[in-house]
Amino acid sequence: MQIATTSTPDRLAKPTLPAAPSQADLGAQEYWLYCLPCHGDRGQGLTDEFRQAYPPEEQYCWERGCHGERPYESGFTLPTFIPGVIGPNAVGKFADAAQLNSYIRAAMPYWKPGSLTEAEAWRVTAFILRENGLWDGVGELNASNAAGIRIQRGTQTPPVIPQQVQVEEGSGANLWLAFPGAIVVLFLLFFVLKKVKNKATI
Repeated sequence: MQIATTSTPDRLAKPTLPAAPSQADLGAQEYWLYCLPCHGDRGQGLTDEFRQAYPPEEQYCWERGCHGERPYESGFTLPTFIPGVIGPNAVGKFADAAQLNSYIRAAMPYWKPGSLTEAEAWRVTAFILRENGLWDGVGELNASNAAGIRIQRGTQTPPVIPQQVQVEEGSGANLWLAFPGAIVVLFLLFFVLKKVKNKATI
């Protein structure tokens, strides 16, 4: 009897390309090279679960000289929290694809900001948008059309504005309630002072 074995996919392996790769397909390889080590193989961020995909000696980056508080000369200190880039509202702070691309071009990768070429940055942008369901991957994403690809704010964005308004209204209402009380106190103080003054003149 032969036992069938199933191989576990290597989550850190370079993605393969289709016969006719799109801009987003090429972006998957750019993401693997520049973004995956920090943002995760599924764009989930540097989670505990994702770090388990690394060899045991590399799973806790901050204890090693390469990414700790005092890194090696060629290393860099890694933040303990690295956000996801794929998932609900992961890129919701950007209004459109042009803003997302500008941020990637200027601030990424973390250890060498601004080192991506223009083409590489557009490929990474196309990949992230496609994986978030914001871009169909057809055609080419570039400066001429990126501003037209809007990024909708996700439902996970906390509704902070109504909450702040309620607090302000409440505090205003309390002030109006306190106002008549202050008038009464001033009136009593005036009456007492007048009486004291009258006694002093007698």
